Amino acid sequence: MKQLTPEGQQIINNIAQRYNFSPEAVFTMLQSVINGNGSMAQFSHAEFGGSGQWMKGGMIMLGDMFNNGLKNSVSGLCQELSNLIANQPGLIQSGNFQSQNQGTQQQSNFSGALFVPPPAGSSGNWWPQGLQFPTSTGAQNNIRYAYFATIRRLAIEINGKVTLYDTLDHQIGGFSQQQSIGGSVTFTSQYGLVDVGTLPIVFADNAPVQSAVEHQVPTQVTEQKADIFIAIEKLANLKDKGILSETEYIAKKAELLARL
Repeated sequence: MKQLTPEGQQIINNIAQRYNFSPEAVFTMLQSVINGNGSMAQFSHAEFGGSGQWMKGGMIMLGDMFNNGLKNSVSGLCQELSNLIANQPGLIQSGNFQSQNQGTQQQSNFSGALFVPPPAGSSGNWWPQGLQFPTSTGAQNNIRYAYFATIRRLAIEINGKVTLYDTLDHQIGGFSQQQSIGGSVTFTSQYGLVDVGTLPIVFADNAPVQSAVEHQVPTQVTEQKADIFIAIEKLANLKDKGILSETEYIAKKAELLARL
């Protein structure tokens, strides 16, 4: 994981103080914004109301969906972090990202380096360029992996060859790093034991691999999450009308949030 410079840590501390979040929470969100290429963030943190999603332009969804004050704070935080990383070299993929300063949102004037640079001659990472903060990593014998939950990517290196997979809607909870019959690699998700070979490949042999699934699935997943939040809002209306009891509402809400 990249290490903040002293100046970078100070700017994170200042942002945390302004938005009344802990520096650890702000750093976690920074990773999510970077993994979202500066234009979106998918996150899960208690200080942000649990699971949620932010998109540049105003869209914000939180697990604590009726807490408008928290929504405003998280939205402002994400926008400021997006502005902060806009001019940081190597953090944004492609050249089409543009920092936006909307309304009275805080515009960062920090021009130093957020992160300590890797050693000379090294990228600091073995996975494809642009993937900054893995959720988990591991290695055994001739295999190592890096899982990026927020952007649904799994990088696996076997005998020096790196392949990047789209994890689709899998929520990987464990990675045994064991080879099954035929030499394939497996992991566990909410669907049980899964062969990595069933996942779409998005990067192999040092080059991107174009796939229709790569472009379609993120949109589908985003739409599914939006439907869940809409369903929760409908449940809240039923509770307010006395059709659902408080206990029924809480139980159903928890069931829906578990699908995120």
